Amino acid sequence: MAKTAALASRLRIAVIGVGMGSAPHFQAIESLADQLDLVWVCARDSGRLAQAVLPALVAPPKRTTRLEDILDDASVSALLVLTPPNSHLEIVEKAARAGKHVLVEKPLEITLDKAQRLVEVCEVNRVKLAVMLQHRMGDAPTALRGLITDGDLGDLTSAAASIRWWRPQSYYDAPGRGTLARDGGGVLMTQAIHALDLLISLTGLPEALHASARTSASHRMACEDTVSAMLHYANGALGNIDATTAAYPGTPERISLSFTKGAALLESGELLVQWLDGRTLKAGSRQASGSGASSMAFGHEAHQRVLADFIEAVRGGREPEVNGRSALMVHRLIAAMMESSGQGVTRVSMVA
Repeated sequence: MAKTAALASRLRIAVIGVGMGSAPHFQAIESLADQLDLVWVCARDSGRLAQAVLPALVAPPKRTTRLEDILDDASVSALLVLTPPNSHLEIVEKAARAGKHVLVEKPLEITLDKAQRLVEVCEVNRVKLAVMLQHRMGDAPTALRGLITDGDLGDLTSAAASIRWWRPQSYYDAPGRGTLARDGGGVLMTQAIHALDLLISLTGLPEALHASARTSASHRMACEDTVSAMLHYANGALGNIDATTAAYPGTPERISLSFTKGAALLESGELLVQWLDGRTLKAGSRQASGSGASSMAFGHEAHQRVLADFIEAVRGGREPEVNGRSALMVHRLIAAMMESSGQGVTRVSMVA
């Protein structure tokens, strides 16, 4: 009887997409094999699907090139959507209408309008939506968020996010990469989105900003690889964002926050807090981020946290920690930055 109950509580999932970004997801699935069953893996390219290295599970998943096979399987409760950004809305709409919960890889979609529609279709169909913006879920940002919420650091006075990464030209030579049509943009939507999401999860959205976005001499690509922005917060605090994939050899991203009672630095999964009264606090552990030429040079632990939270949210009927509605905030920030580039100060919409 106990064994039957345990089996019934396991989440039966399917994965859509087996591209380069699927590796940490598959590793997370393997690490959570006691909580879920991977039933299907789907990809449009039959050759890539056949060659995909899937998680080492007791019961290997079935492979298909037809999304309908998964949507018609009533035993499947949730989908992990790992396809290119411009396909997310179509897939998630079908999944939500079939009553399947969804965890989608970032970004939600290629435009703010499509991202909003994606979130709304899940809400209308009452399915859970989680987003793989995994930087929020680490021990260090969780500890810092608690300090900020409790008022232990006082009021924000300034903020800085530095995402100085490197990608060789060969990275952008891949079809569709760094284009509006497939990815929705360059460095902001593909690389910096994680740090920007983490930043505003700690500070909230600014009320206005001024940004410049450019394609540097380092790359031949359709969209921006270098962005600089000044943020204006409602309480008078200022912030700045420095984001690029043209900074060889690539350095770990940093978020630095100053408050009336002290300061905090987040870098590579580690937190250092220093108060004016001499106290200090450290949290987290060093983590690779894929900031250099090897774009997938990072572990799967943060992905595992987001997936584990998603499983618990589906089981418990609550919202995931990194849910679709909260993920819209970083899309609003990025849209405002791109709108501002060359046009002056832009007010940021605060509407979720």
